[in-house]
Amino acid sequence: MPPISVIPGDGIGPEVIGEALTTVDELGIGLEFDVLDHVNADRFLRTGVALSDEDFQRVGASCAALLGAVGDPRVRSSEYARGVLLRLRFDLDLYVNYRPVKLLHDRLSPLRDATRRAVDLVIVRENTEGLYTGVGGTLRPHSPHEVAIDAEVNTHLGVSRVIDFAFSAARTGVCMVDKSNAVRSGGQLWQRCWRSAVAEHPDVATSHLYVDAAAMKLISDPTAFDVIVTNNSYGDILSDLTAELAGGLGTAASANINDTTGFGLYEPVHGSAPDIAGKGIANPIGAILTSALLIERLGHHREAAAVRDAVSAAVAAGRCTPDVGGELTTKDSGAAIRAELV
Repeated sequence: MPPISVIPGDGIGPEVIGEALTTVDELGIGLEFDVLDHVNADRFLRTGVALSDEDFQRVGASCAALLGAVGDPRVRSSEYARGVLLRLRFDLDLYVNYRPVKLLHDRLSPLRDATRRAVDLVIVRENTEGLYTGVGGTLRPHSPHEVAIDAEVNTHLGVSRVIDFAFSAARTGVCMVDKSNAVRSGGQLWQRCWRSAVAEHPDVATSHLYVDAAAMKLISDPTAFDVIVTNNSYGDILSDLTAELAGGLGTAASANINDTTGFGLYEPVHGSAPDIAGKGIANPIGAILTSALLIERLGHHREAAAVRDAVSAAVAAGRCTPDVGGELTTKDSGAAIRAELV
């Protein structure tokens, strides 16, 4: 098997990815890593190169990729982040952003009603279209008459395949979220693809919500959802909201997947968090749970389950970083999780 390519990235990325790699090594499943630790903001600021063609080819030749975080306050434009993360998503056609969210411990939920705290759902987000394609531009920039246009792109292929993936991921049901009452053209396309998919899956419970209603429902009763499928921008927002209901962004994992080729780019949901980088308090749980997604996708289901159980046990015991109620450092939190592996 080819190695797993690893881009630790910026800020807290190297800190949390280090704990994830150590955890995977602890499992003894014989995976090898190709670490591209030169892909970071320092090189971009020095050379203007975000991800070289050679780097891209190394990632593409691997069996999967693990990314820490991309972003640095010294970089004022979006070209660096787009040049790394969005290039990998778009050029490898990683059309599914898969974000599972499960409450790790009751104390982490901000919801008052204990019967509605047990978040256990998946956000399936379309990952290569929508508002993030970069289609648009400006007219008369930096003037009082400036016009800025960002176009949302939806294709039948892109919409239908991400909805199909959502049904394949469902345990009990799928809820499609859009804003078709206001966004007419893209909304009509999503609705047509949705109706076709529903007809093909008569045994799966289905529902539809507008994005504002979905956000309210996630707050009032997140246990009502199994799988939510939606577009790029709505999925970005709703998955962050859902992560906060389950313990915060520091605990959230995600995968960018091409379900046809089988390739995946795996990344914790949190960013580079430059304000806490180097302080040893970054939460490694998101990165460790992301590595569990990665090894599960490679066929190591038992080991992935063991990692998740170890994370839950460490959090329940309060052996975790301050953001989730503990007092441990990043390294000690990772060690506490590995101590729970059975």
